[in-house]
Amino acid sequence: MNAYASFRNWGLAAALLGCLTLLPTAAAQTPSAQDSSAPGAQSSPGNGGTVTVPPDYVIGTDDVLTIVFWREKDLSAEVVVRPDGKVSLPLLNEVPAAGLTPEQLRLEVTEAAAQLIEEPTVTVIVKQINSRKVFITGQIAKPGPYPLGAPTTVLQLISMAGGVLDFADSKNISIVRVEKGQPVSYRFNYNDVSRGKKLEQNILLKPNDTIVVPD
Repeated sequence: MNAYASFRNWGLAAALLGCLTLLPTAAAQTPSAQDSSAPGAQSSPGNGGTVTVPPDYVIGTDDVLTIVFWREKDLSAEVVVRPDGKVSLPLLNEVPAAGLTPEQLRLEVTEAAAQLIEEPTVTVIVKQINSRKVFITGQIAKPGPYPLGAPTTVLQLISMAGGVLDFADSKNISIVRVEKGQPVSYRFNYNDVSRGKKLEQNILLKPNDTIVVPD
């Protein structure tokens, strides 16, 4: 075999070896065949913008929802619950939402969409909860509305609001809420609770509760 033939055979062998070496890398870079849009696919709370939904949550005014139709992008939309309690969806027009749980809304939307498409698969994602608020007023450093996105006690809210002022009557704070259509009031002695006494006063707040810190 002459020198030219030997060099050519050596070059072909080296090229083949290089291709075999690259095969595992190419396989590792092959995208997964799983369809992320299939039913049951979960979005990451950190990446998808979802929030932790309280167990007793019902949809309210100003809440932001994403309603997703699997393989029907024209029907999917991010919506804000209007003051009349409804949301507007492409092709479906207005759908009542306020007062429903996300699952109840999913069933309502699925039923409405069934008139347009066969066997719709719907997911309701809560992106922002703006309807659940509590209020604190009076002799407090930062009065105003506060979002109730997680279980919050009276003492925790007072801390979030910067604490009571020097001239506050901190022994006679009241929590006003509506129960069965009637306003009721609960007493809260900040001095006792902050010292670890009569902790039963430190109740969990409910949406629309108002804490009054008198002077």
